[in-house]
Formats: sequence, structure tokens, C-alpha cells
Amino acid sequence: MATPTYWDYLQLDKLLDQQGGLGGEVSPDELHFIIVHQAYELWFKLVLSQLRLARDHLAAPHLPEERVPFVVHHLGRVNEILKLCVDQFRVMETLPPQDFLDFREKLTPSSGFQSFQMREMEMVLGLAEGQRAPYGNVHPLAHIRSFGEATPAALLARARIEAASQETTLRDALIRWLARTPIQGSSPGDAGDDAAVDGFLASYLGNAEVHAQSGIDALVAALGEDERARITERVQAGLDASRTFLLPEDRAARRARAALLFIESYRELPLLAWPRLLLDTVVELEEQLLLWRNRHARMVERTIGRRVGTGGSSGVDYLDKTTQQRIFPELWAVRTALLPRNQLPPLDAPERYGFAG
Repeated sequence: MATPTYWDYLQLDKLLDQQGGLGGEVSPDELHFIIVHQAYELWFKLVLSQLRLARDHLAAPHLPEERVPFVVHHLGRVNEILKLCVDQFRVMETLPPQDFLDFREKLTPSSGFQSFQMREMEMVLGLAEGQRAPYGNVHPLAHIRSFGEATPAALLARARIEAASQETTLRDALIRWLARTPIQGSSPGDAGDDAAVDGFLASYLGNAEVHAQSGIDALVAALGEDERARITERVQAGLDASRTFLLPEDRAARRARAALLFIESYRELPLLAWPRLLLDTVVELEEQLLLWRNRHARMVERTIGRRVGTGGSSGVDYLDKTTQQRIFPELWAVRTALLPRNQLPPLDAPERYGFAG
């Protein structure tokens, strides 16, 4: 057996032979375009691996406390990859608009919209079908499925999309994990758990009303009595939104949201240190994904303006619509309901959340 080498380990003979595009002569600028996008797809492959690893741990019936740092680590790696992907647009933007136009027609009607790994990432994360921005009159996943088995890549794309559609999502796994969080010392299955959860929420919302009134009085003192009605209306709207968010009819959703509120409110407690880091990491993940989408849209606008996309889409307008998507809205919405530390409800059974020794 030959001595292992760097080039054999990385299969560089195969990797470096994959930049031929659609055949024919490839200009230096087209080579640049191909390599940048291939690099994105390799990063997406790694992101999918890390997301599934974290998802599988969260989806287990029981996640031992000592494994939460493992999940945080791998989701943190995803965040660093996404930051790198955002920064990679700087390399893409070294391609001037007219240099891109020299070979752009070769791409038609292909489009980055057909990145099945991006669609797969969205599915594994938990983007709902109804949230997807339409690509003209075409549904994104239907578009990929429409190619059937036209080429080996089309067959791979369809198989990957179909398989991902059957998977548990990171979002679902996270919500179920949240729902198992002890709230005021009470865990699911304990006698009186529903009452403990409802009591915590009632106490929290009661304190929120007192805090809101104090905020109204402070603003009126600063802005004048004639502003009271306007200020009260806005503050009350925030209170109503918090109440609606925290008190859904579905008991499982209510418990998960109460747990989210509990972790965010008492995040200094030792037992909640890693859970709150996990939540922070997921929020950062979605933030980085939104930044990537926005940066992508701005790069495209800088390069082709408001032209029709190579695949026939509205181009930048379509990309801008994707920046409105939220996969983990609860993790953002809970921030509206948070109270200052000195106004939090007192803890029941605080010893359950302290250090073990």
C-alpha cells in the first residue's frame, strides 16, 4: 500500500478537476464564480452534518446535562461557518458587473435558487413550507422535484429533499427539549405541573403589568400628560402580545414557552447556564442566516442591479423576501416579555437549580 499523502487524503486529483462548468472554455472570471459557489456548497455540507448532530442529541427522550455543551459546541461551529460564508461575499464582489455579464447567459436558466443543500438546511432547521418565499409562481421544493431524474445531480437533489422532508427538525427537537425544563422546581409528569406552570406565568404577567404602569408614568413625566393615551396604548399592545404569546391554548406550547421565559429570566442559575447558552447559540444561528441572506441580496444587487434572475425570478426582490423568514420566532418573541431582575417572581425550590456540591 502506498504511503498516504496530503493530496490523496483530500482526493485533490478529483476535487481540482470539478471546475469545468458546463464545458467549453472557462474564463478566469467564470472560474472565480464556480470556485466561490462550490466553496459555499462544501460549507453547506459541513453545516448539515453539524445541524443533524445537534438535532439528534436534542431529539433524544433525555438529554443529559453533560451533553448540552456538546450541542452548543457543534451549533457554535455552524455559526462560525455562517460568519465565514457572509464574509466570502467579499471575494464574490471582486467580480465586476460587466465581467459577470460576459458569461452570465451561459447559466440561464440555472440559478442559485436550485441549491438543494440550502433548501435541505432550511428543512433540517425547521422552516415551514408556508413560510417559503415563492420563486415567481413556483414553489421552491416543487421546482427541485420537477427535474425528476434528468441528471445524476437532479436525482441526488430530489432524493436529498425527499429524505429531509421526513426528518425531525432542529426546531421541533428544541421545542420538545424546552418543554422538559423544570419550572419553579416542577417537571412534566409531576403532580400539579400544569398548576405550577400557570402559577409562574400568572405571577410573571402580574409583575409585567406593574412594570408597564411604572414605565408609562416615567414616560408621561418626561413627555407630558397629553402623551399618556398614546403611550398607554403602545405599552398595552406589548403586554397583550406577551400574554398571547405566553398563554396559547396548546398545553405543550405553553409549557415550552414558559420554560423559555424561565431560562431567560433566571439565566444566572448554575443549572440553567448551559441551557441559556444553547438558546443564545440558536438565536445567533438564525441571526447569522438572516445576515447571510441580506448580504447575498446586496451582493446580487451590486452585481446585476434589479435585473431578472438567471432562473427567471424577480432577482433581488425575491432574495429580499427571504430575509423576512423566521424559523425560531419564539426565541425572539420572548424578549418582549422579559422583566428586570429585581421584578422577577421569587423562585420556588431554588436549590434544584444550584450547584450539586
